[in-house]
Amino acid sequence: MPSDAWAGLANPFVEGAYASVKGQVRTYVLHAQLLRHLPQPPASVLDVGGGAAHQSLPLARLGYDVTVLDPSPAMLAKAEQRLKAEPDDVRRRVRLVEAPGEQARAATGGQQFTAVLCHGVLMYLDRPEPLVSELCRCAAPGGVVSVMALNARTLAVRPALDHRWADALAAFEATGEVGVLGVDTRGDTVEGLSTLLQQSGVDPEAWYGVWLFSDWLDLPPDSTDLAAVAAVELEASVRDPYRQLSRVFHLIGRVRAPRR
Repeated sequence: MPSDAWAGLANPFVEGAYASVKGQVRTYVLHAQLLRHLPQPPASVLDVGGGAAHQSLPLARLGYDVTVLDPSPAMLAKAEQRLKAEPDDVRRRVRLVEAPGEQARAATGGQQFTAVLCHGVLMYLDRPEPLVSELCRCAAPGGVVSVMALNARTLAVRPALDHRWADALAAFEATGEVGVLGVDTRGDTVEGLSTLLQQSGVDPEAWYGVWLFSDWLDLPPDSTDLAAVAAVELEASVRDPYRQLSRVFHLIGRVRAPRR
C-alpha cells in the first residue's frame, strides 16, 4: 500500500467529482441542510475526512472556525491550494490536520467541537462503528454530528439505468458497489447509523436525501442551470418518497446534554 492511498484520487475528486454538476449540488445541498442545525458563527467545526475542504470553506466564509482533518497529504495539499485563493480572514479560520478519522481526538488535542462533520467517508470503510464512535466523542454536549453515507437501499438504481440488468438484480441484495471512481464502496441505512449514534450518546435529529435526480443524469456544467438543479434537489431532500430514493443520505444528530 502506498503511504497515501488517496494520492491517485485527489485530482479525480477535486477536478472531476467536485467540479461536476452533481458535485456542486452536493456541496450546496449539504450546506443548506447543515445551516438548519448549526448555531450562528462563530462556532467550532471539525470536518473529518474533509479532503480539499469543499464543505468546510463555505462555513469558514460565514465565520465558523473550521478544522479539516484528513489522512491524505495529497487531499490536504488540494485544500491548501484552495485556501490560498481566500481572503486572509477566511484562511485564519481554517486549520488543516493530517490524521485518520479514528484518531481525531488525539490529533486535535482532545478539543470538543460544536459540530463534527463526516461526509462521504463511511462508504470507504469496512465497518462504520469505530469512526462513528470517534465522531461522537469529538462533539461537545449539545453539539451536532453530521454524517453523509451511501444509501444501501438504492443500489439497484444506477445499474438499472445503465441497462445492466443482471447487476441491478443482484444489487437488491448487495451491501456495496464499485463507485464511479472505481473504488469499492459500502452502503448504510438511516436506521443503522441512527442506532450507532444513539449508542454513543447522540440523538438523531433529522435526515435528508442528497442526489436524487442529478446523480442519474449526465449534466454538463457549462450548459446546466446549477441553481435550478440545486433548488429541485433541496426540495426533494426533505420530501418522502423522494428522499428515500436518494443516492446518499445526510443524517444529523445532537449530543445529549449531561444530566444535572
